[in-house]
Amino acid sequence: MLSTYRGLQIVEAARKFRHEHKYEPSNTVKRIVKIAIVAIVTLLLWNMPAEWYGINNLTVIQQRVIAIFVFATLMWILEIVSSWATSVAVIVIMLLFCTDSGILPMVNEEEVGTLLSYKGVMATFADPVIMLFIGGFVLAIAATKTGLDAQLAKVLLRPFGTRSENVLLGFLLITGLFSMFVSNTATAAMMLTFLTPVFRQLPPEGKGRIALALSIPVAANLGGMGTPIGTPPNTIALKYLNDPEGLNLGLGFGQWMMFMFPLVILLLFVSWWILKKMFPFSQKTIELKIDGEMKKDAHSYIVIITFFVTVLLWLLDRVTGINSYTVAMIPFCVFALTGVINKRDLEQVNWSVIWMVAGGFALGYGLNKSGLAENAVESIPFGEFSPVLILILGGAICYLLSNFISNSATAALLMPILAIVCGAMGDKLAPIGGTPTVLIGVAIAASSAMILPISTPPNALAFSTNLVQQKDMAKIGIIMGIISMVLGFGLVYLMGVLNVL
Repeated sequence: MLSTYRGLQIVEAARKFRHEHKYEPSNTVKRIVKIAIVAIVTLLLWNMPAEWYGINNLTVIQQRVIAIFVFATLMWILEIVSSWATSVAVIVIMLLFCTDSGILPMVNEEEVGTLLSYKGVMATFADPVIMLFIGGFVLAIAATKTGLDAQLAKVLLRPFGTRSENVLLGFLLITGLFSMFVSNTATAAMMLTFLTPVFRQLPPEGKGRIALALSIPVAANLGGMGTPIGTPPNTIALKYLNDPEGLNLGLGFGQWMMFMFPLVILLLFVSWWILKKMFPFSQKTIELKIDGEMKKDAHSYIVIITFFVTVLLWLLDRVTGINSYTVAMIPFCVFALTGVINKRDLEQVNWSVIWMVAGGFALGYGLNKSGLAENAVESIPFGEFSPVLILILGGAICYLLSNFISNSATAALLMPILAIVCGAMGDKLAPIGGTPTVLIGVAIAASSAMILPISTPPNALAFSTNLVQQKDMAKIGIIMGIISMVLGFGLVYLMGVLNVL
């Protein structure tokens, strides 16, 4: 999706940085050790006596699901291969050894217990949430292709004038707004490109450059909280909150924005105040010039109308009765029929993210459909746990993991487990607002993790400009991460107690 950006070199530099960090030759021995650890642990869990788990009535299939879950966890944490490759492996292993289409000697139902449906495992790639992702990607591709994104940035930044601190606020708010509907990575790439002429006007020795460069990843990370499509953890949380066989809350796009949009705006203003205090401008004014024009053809007008109609339908899903997943398919249909996007444009869809999320959904499917979740709930006294402890632990674990591995992978691991735990606790979670408080809190924690250059793609993009030092990124990342989680957890707790969710 980024191939049409003028800032492609920034993206490529960031990708090179992340790749070298993970796969440099000097780390070959470390990778071999990691592979050995994963293989040993997985095989041990796969083959050890079932009674060692302490879970009542554990079947062979359920034991295999546990082993596959731990395999995925270790692979994502250790980053031996890309996150999406691990997800593909999870789906294939599950199909071969846990379903009614597996290897015959390994899937004798009389010996291994109830098998999973191979159709159910494969259907995780066609989950409605996946359609929501694709719809969001298609909107972003069309906006980039016609120049709508650059035009919107120019128009929206103009009111902030020439005062340096106000320009900083403008970049924060516009980046945050774009990140609600467009990929965080694409937004960061575009906005960093727009900063290039601004940097030319600022003195090299001033700290204003650092503030502006850091504003992009901070705003991109925080802005993603604002909508269900802003970042994968939000969409994953929405899946478990709206699952007809689970909570079945029917939480809509507009309802999500009703409480998360104000939180994002507040956090962006807080980050503005902190950035301008930590990295003050020595030059008081900046002449803002953004190159690029929107194409003035039929396709552009189709994109504009479709974009705003889609957003409107998302916000009014409770009124129209059309859920956000169905709405996401409308721009795809319109752009395909009118020729706005073609088969080459579809190659720009971020399929790695989609496979990553699908693998997480497959894990959740295996936990539930194998009966493992039910057995675990009966064997482990989750009901005795403190509701506040569950909330804090879930958020803390997600925050720590998301700083080192993909926030999508972290959410994919934690959401199904927490959905099971919260379901087992029942009414005991009422004092903190119920299961939605915990799951949405985890989504907030995932977006709050932004300490390292490798924590998120926007961080890597900003670091690749050589304008930001890791210590500066860590400072603002820790401060905003803590503030974000405190305010975010407080908000969802309040919404839960007031029964707004």
